[in-house]
Amino acid sequence: MSRVCELSGKSGLVGNRVSHAKNRTKVRLLPNLQSKSIYAPGLGKFVKVRLSTSALRTVNKIGIEAYCAKKGIIIG
Repeated sequence: MSRVCELSGKSGLVGNRVSHAKNRTKVRLLPNLQSKSIYAPGLGKFVKVRLSTSALRTVNKIGIEAYCAKKGIIIG
């Protein structure tokens, strides 16, 4: 299973962990993904999605249909 948000498209980044002695070690920075069931009024049922916490906050604020319309995602 890929670590990509299904709604926002956020994925992992590559960076460096830097020690006190300035030694650099490669590290993967992964998004905070959660599996949630969100009610879609247009479909009249719950939809199970794997999304980042920042996308979940936005969905809670403006709603799933408005968020998908903003991102150009077709539900259904």
